[in-house]
Amino acid sequence: MTTSPPPGSAPHRRGILAGGNFIIGHVKLIDHWPEQDMLTFIRGQTASNGGGPYNVLKDLAAMRAGYPLEAAGLVGRDAHGDWILRDCQDAGIDVTQLHQTDAAPTSYTDAMTVSGTGRRTFFHQLGTNALLGAPHFDFSRTQARIFHLGYLMLLTEMDRLLPESGGRSVASQVLEAAQMAGLLTSVDLVSTEHPGFRQIVEASLPFTDFLIVNEIEAGKVVGRDLKTSTSPQDVESIKNAAQELLGKGVRREVIIHFEAGAVVAAKDGGVYHQPSLQLPPGFIVGATGAGDAFAAGYLHGTHEDWPIPERLKLAVTTAAMCLTHPTPSQGLRPVAECLALMERFPELAV
Repeated sequence: MTTSPPPGSAPHRRGILAGGNFIIGHVKLIDHWPEQDMLTFIRGQTASNGGGPYNVLKDLAAMRAGYPLEAAGLVGRDAHGDWILRDCQDAGIDVTQLHQTDAAPTSYTDAMTVSGTGRRTFFHQLGTNALLGAPHFDFSRTQARIFHLGYLMLLTEMDRLLPESGGRSVASQVLEAAQMAGLLTSVDLVSTEHPGFRQIVEASLPFTDFLIVNEIEAGKVVGRDLKTSTSPQDVESIKNAAQELLGKGVRREVIIHFEAGAVVAAKDGGVYHQPSLQLPPGFIVGATGAGDAFAAGYLHGTHEDWPIPERLKLAVTTAAMCLTHPTPSQGLRPVAECLALMERFPELAV
């Protein structure tokens, strides 16, 4: 593996700038998911980081990435906002572009995680993330190599379509500005029902170098349901969806992760598949943040210019390591420890 810069990025650029959702997460471990009007017991609760860019940065810090990590977003001028700023600073994350405002409260999420299965359900307050817009990003103030933006569909102003600009969105303009400044761009989505899902995503694809999504989100953009079993036919349908997303404008790679593994379709025609690991009973404590941990692993390999198969191996192991803790990032370990899971557990057979 080499450490030369990815093709197309300026050789002097180094680091990852992650922008978008900064959320304080209240993770609650419950016995089971109750029926309407019924009761379940909370067995534990923890406050933690939440939101794609926040999780990715905390993951990379725990992985000891070894290059600058920078945050760009908007939090409230309140106790939760102060907590997020301190937490980032304690992790060595630059908060120069993590702004505070009195206009709205800091965004937060209550994540209900069923102990034993790791399945979770989210209750979300948009807060300041709804106000985040183009003026909050200044790419002249960073020397980062990669700009990671997330989550589309959960950033009201960034998702706003601009009819006078031929169907562009605010997010597409921010991504274009990042590319013009010399950064590679990465985009993540959130799995939600939204009437403009496809249009909002497609507006940003021509300004996206790396699209990192799950099979639900990919299916919403290509207009069909993508199964998540381990059969070869289902993996093939996800590969086809990744290639279709490339055809919609993604500049370099489409990465689709799902429970049984991940696929990558690259602009040079390469298509890759990496199965997940067979994890033993009791290994999974919580699944919150696993998709972001996957993204952190893939982005780290991209930053370091690893071959795509090696990036995928790291991504599935960082996602697996995330499952060892109910919060999004406290299960992450240094890169070598994550990769060591490949030696401990076999891959799923496909």
